[in-house]
Amino acid sequence: MAQSGPGVIEIFEDFTGPEWIIAETAASGSSGLFRVVGQGVADADAGITILESDATGGGLNGVAQMVSPNASDNDAIFFTTSMMFDVAKMGTIIAEARVRLPDLDTKEVFFGFSDLNTDTHSMEGVLIHGTGTTTTLTASDLVGFHFSSEYTDDDDWHGVYNGGTTTGQTASGSTDLNDDAVAGEFQVLRLELAPNGRVEWYIDGVLKQTVAGAVSTSVDLACQLGLEIKATGSNELLDVDYILIRANRDWTV
Repeated sequence: MAQSGPGVIEIFEDFTGPEWIIAETAASGSSGLFRVVGQGVADADAGITILESDATGGGLNGVAQMVSPNASDNDAIFFTTSMMFDVAKMGTIIAEARVRLPDLDTKEVFFGFSDLNTDTHSMEGVLIHGTGTTTTLTASDLVGFHFSSEYTDDDDWHGVYNGGTTTGQTASGSTDLNDDAVAGEFQVLRLELAPNGRVEWYIDGVLKQTVAGAVSTSVDLACQLGLEIKATGSNELLDVDYILIRANRDWTV
């Protein structure tokens, strides 16, 4: 095929306006450049709102606030792309997000890639779950950052993976990045997926983990950022300043 057009795919969402408004009751929708999915996302109290000005808790730069459903303890809300990334054909693939947790209680967060993105996407049910010192890798293919308030080390980000030539770690101590999420403060999470399946995890520009063969080089993946509740009755929040994804175009299709 001809290779005369843009050779790099870049998705950059700065959340300057489009919302998936609270009280929207469709099974999925969109906000900016991303599809919005998740188990319970059709509930009337879940959605994506855009913070307005610094007076609303830091809306400068354009900040989306993910508001989870709250009916059951694995209700979730996700930003996701389509299944559009092949590591071997399109790497090095970069995914970066600047995120802020208002608090660190009763929630799980995932930012990375997986081979799942259904309307009823959840973390505990289909993707990943962390409790005590154990990580349950439900999805056959995933790589990314994971935060769970149910881990023994419940403040730290973990660098999780499954599906590559290196077996996914289920002992949370082996994926603990030793970098605490801090309530009310933004952090920059960055993944770099090389064509051979090697993955590097960075937090605020500092390399935290490198794993060879962490991700499949043949399975099509979606990039996603998700938030799930771990206790019923209250909506959980995750603020997102931006999401950046960069990959090489596959000219063979």
